[in-house]
Amino acid sequence: MSGPIGIKAFDAEKFSNEQIAEIRKVLGDEKAIIACSGGVDSTVCAALTHRAIGENLIAVFLDTGFMRLKEPEKVVKLLSSPPLGLSIKLVDVRKRFMKALEGLVDAEEKRKAFRETFYKIFGETARKEGCRFLVQGTIAPDWIETKGGIKTQHNVLTQIGINPVEKYGFKVIEPLAYLYKDQVRQVARYLAVSSEISERQPFPGPGLSVRVVGLVRPQKLDSLKKATAIVEKALASAGFEQYFVAVIDSTVERNTVGSEMRETASKFFEIPASNIQINVLKSLATGVKGDIRSYGKMAVLTIRDKSKKIYKPPIETLTKLQVRLMSDNPQFTHILYSVTEKPRKKPYIAAVRAIKTRDFMTAEVAPISWGSLTKISNQIIKKCSNIATVCYDVTPKPPATVEFE
Repeated sequence: MSGPIGIKAFDAEKFSNEQIAEIRKVLGDEKAIIACSGGVDSTVCAALTHRAIGENLIAVFLDTGFMRLKEPEKVVKLLSSPPLGLSIKLVDVRKRFMKALEGLVDAEEKRKAFRETFYKIFGETARKEGCRFLVQGTIAPDWIETKGGIKTQHNVLTQIGINPVEKYGFKVIEPLAYLYKDQVRQVARYLAVSSEISERQPFPGPGLSVRVVGLVRPQKLDSLKKATAIVEKALASAGFEQYFVAVIDSTVERNTVGSEMRETASKFFEIPASNIQINVLKSLATGVKGDIRSYGKMAVLTIRDKSKKIYKPPIETLTKLQVRLMSDNPQFTHILYSVTEKPRKKPYIAAVRAIKTRDFMTAEVAPISWGSLTKISNQIIKKCSNIATVCYDVTPKPPATVEFE
C-alpha cells in the first residue's frame, strides 16, 4: 500500500483477506508477539494475525500503571473470551514506567521516554519468547502526526527512521498502517469483534501519562484515574467519538495577556470585565498550527453573572469566543472554561474534553449540556480532594490536538 485508503472505497472483507494472506506469507511458521491494549486497533491486529498463524501468536498486555481503574484485568478477560479467545500474558511493569517518566515535564520528552521503555520491554519479551516479529496496531494518524512533528506517537518507529531490528531486536508488522479509525472499526465489525471493543473510544498508547499534564506524580495520577471513571461513565451513551479528562497543575503565571483576553471576553458577552477572570496556567499543552506542532499556553476562563454564579452560555458560543481569543493570542493552544470551582485552593484542576470527529485529524468541541457538565464536575470535586476547579475544554482541533500532550 502506498498511502491512506480512501474511506468510500474501503472494503473491510477484501482488506481482511488480503492482510491475513500477507501476514501468513511474511511469518510462515514463525512466532510473533503482539502488544494488546484492549483498544480496537491492537485487537483487530490480533484478530487478523491469529487467523493467519493461530497459536504462534503470543499476545502480551503491559500493565504500565497508566491504564484506567481495573483496566488490565478487564482487558485480559475480554480478549481471552470468545470470539477472540486469545491467550494473554499480563506483565507488570509499573515501576519501570514510573521511573522512566520521573521528573519529565515536556510532552514530547514524556512520549519519547514512554516509547523507549515500551520497546525495550517488548524487545526483552520477544527474545524470551523466541520471536523475531512484533505486530502492532499503528494506524495512519499515528505516523502522519509523528512525521509531521505534531506529537510523537509511542508506536511509530520505521516511519521516522528508527530501525527496530538494530535497536530492539525485532521486525515490526503493521497491518493497519494505512487505515483511519472508522475503517479499523469496519474491519472489527467484519471480524465479529465484540462491540465493546469495536466501538470503544480511542485511548492513547501512552495511556494516562499524556493526561497527567506536566510532571507525573502518584497522587495526581490517582486523582486522574478517579476522574476518568466518572467522565467515562457519564458520557458513555452521549454519542461523542472521544471524551476524557486531564489533570493539570493549578499554578498560574503573572501575565498581562490575561487582562487583554478579559477585555475581549467582556466585549464579546457585553458583561463587565470585573465579572470575568482569566488565569494563564504555567503548564503547557500540545496544539497544532497548520501542519506544525505547537506547544503553548492554556487559559482558564471564568465568567460570573450578577449573583456571582458561573455564567453558563451555550458551548457553541464559548467556542466562538475561543476563536477570537486565540486569533489575537496564537501562543495559546487550549482555552478552558470553568464549570465548578471551590474557594479553597488545591494543587490541581481537572479539564474535561469531548469531541465530535470522523477521522481524528480534525475535531469539533462536543456540545455537552450544562446539566451534564455540572453533574460531572461536582462528582470529580467530591471524589478527588486535591482538585478544586473543573473546566471544559472549548478548543477544537486545530488549534488544539485531541490530547493535551
